Amino acid sequence: MRYSMRSPRIEFAVGAFLLLALGSVLVLALASTNRQWGFGNDSYELKARFTSIGALRPNAPIKIAGVAVGKVADIQVDPVKYDSVVTLAMDVKFKDLPADTSAGIFTNGLLGESYIGLSPGGDPETLKPGDEIFMTQPAVDLIQMVGKYMFSGGGKPGGDTAAAEEAPPSDTPADTATTEEPK
Repeated sequence: MRYSMRSPRIEFAVGAFLLLALGSVLVLALASTNRQWGFGNDSYELKARFTSIGALRPNAPIKIAGVAVGKVADIQVDPVKYDSVVTLAMDVKFKDLPADTSAGIFTNGLLGESYIGLSPGGDPETLKPGDEIFMTQPAVDLIQMVGKYMFSGGGKPGGDTAAAEEAPPSDTPADTATTEEPK
């Protein structure tokens, strides 16, 4: 039987390489979770209904004044009203949001990521975990807006153009002639 003699240096180098590889995998795993380990309960949930959510996805940020304060936890469709019901996982630091807080769906730039922007109101009552935000603004569909602009005449007011052309302007002398009765 033949034994190979490995030097302790090679075994140490292989062991160090494995530890370095495991450390790299651990760092990547921690970085991919955005330091949210799932331990403890550092968030609470709110609900918001939207008629259209556009490209909003789960884990999209929730922002107040441009700063992330939570993320979208879940998106469902209400089978009765056919609205999108979005569950917001809010950071507990922001547990005293006024009851008249409004929510809107916006995008970063023209084609950027969608997010929910919250605008706190001034109501002394606060939203409790599980409450619903009633004042919501749906997402704006940019493609639909461009299509409407292109096919509606580029911002001209709609309506019957033939009737508008036939009607005299309102400041003509014919309009100012009144039906004053002689005295």
